[in-house]
Amino acid sequence: MEANPPHDHEDQEEYILLDLDGVSGLIDLPPNAKYVLTGLDTLNPVLIIDDKFKLIGEYEETIGTCIAFTEQDTPVVHEETGPSEVNLFSGTRVIDSSQPPTKQVRPVCQLHKVLKFKISPDSEIQSATAKKAK
Repeated sequence: MEANPPHDHEDQEEYILLDLDGVSGLIDLPPNAKYVLTGLDTLNPVLIIDDKFKLIGEYEETIGTCIAFTEQDTPVVHEETGPSEVNLFSGTRVIDSSQPPTKQVRPVCQLHKVLKFKISPDSEIQSATAKKAK
C-alpha cells in the first residue's frame, strides 16, 4: 500500500483583501503612494503610507465565499459568418473600432480573510487633528 504524501501547507498561497474604507475619508491616499506592509503573520499588521500615515490592521474572517475580480477593457469583436461564396472571410474575427471597448470581468482568487485598517494613535494624521482641536 502506497502512503499519500503529507500536504505541505507552507507552499499554498493565501490572498488577503486590504480594506481601507475605515480611513479613506480621514486621509488623502494618492494612487501611486509608497507603502510598507509589515507583520502579516501577526494579529495586527502595520501599514505605513508615504512615511506619514501609520495604520493598524485587524483580520476578519470572510463569511461564505469571497472572490476578488479583475476588470479589463476588451474590444468588441464580430465573427464573420455566412456561405463562403458570399463571404470570403467566413470564420474570421473582426474588431469593431466604432464600438467602445467592453469590460471583461474575471475571477482572480478566493479570499478567506479581510484586513481592516484604522489609524494608529501615533500616526501623523492623529497629531494634526489633535493640534486643530486645541
